[in-house]
Amino acid sequence: MTTVQAERDLKSLAEQAGRDLEEASALEILKWAAETFGPRFCVTSSMEDAVVAHLASRVMPGIDVVFLDTGYHFEETIGTRDAVDAVMDVNVITLTPRQSVAEQDAEYGPKLHDRDPDLCCALRKVKPLEEGLTGYDAWATGLRRDESPTRANTPVVGWDEKRQKVKVSPIARWTQDDVDAYVAEHGVLTNPLLMDGYASVGCAPCTRRVLEGEDARAGRWAGRGKTECGLHG
Repeated sequence: MTTVQAERDLKSLAEQAGRDLEEASALEILKWAAETFGPRFCVTSSMEDAVVAHLASRVMPGIDVVFLDTGYHFEETIGTRDAVDAVMDVNVITLTPRQSVAEQDAEYGPKLHDRDPDLCCALRKVKPLEEGLTGYDAWATGLRRDESPTRANTPVVGWDEKRQKVKVSPIARWTQDDVDAYVAEHGVLTNPLLMDGYASVGCAPCTRRVLEGEDARAGRWAGRGKTECGLHG
């Protein structure tokens, strides 16, 4: 089978699964992915919380959990990653950009995130993830439709055109209340910053606390007209 035909088959599989699994539970969606792709399926996590990693570990113990260490994370985020690696039945894989922050500063000038946040995200997030996902056919995310208008149509299973992979969003239909209930019931690790006014946790220079009435993504790249880093659109 040619690569093109294989990609077409995967795309068709993803689109059909998105329709078939729309009303399925998060565990059912993850079980489908684990049975369909086996070790070529992984979870990605920003370590805002470990909900999807915890769910996935219940259907596929030892699953790879891919984390992007951009070099700009809060200490609390790195601590959450280390805690997840220590206490959960998962295999945490940390990806890093080709350049350190210092090397990037030397080539592009300091604080690229302030001058060209799209380029900074491309260098420190998008490219490393693209390379890190090479060995997988499918990846899971924690995207939810209620997080922001840009995520309102997120399918539970869809086709990642950019990377030519199946993209699984098992908690797409969940609300924040659903997440909170799952965390409470299972004692899932969460980033301490979520208790300190942050509703969405990204790189420290580009993340602030949210104000009352703002959506969960409002604290990311505030005032820049930017809502996504490029990993999800």
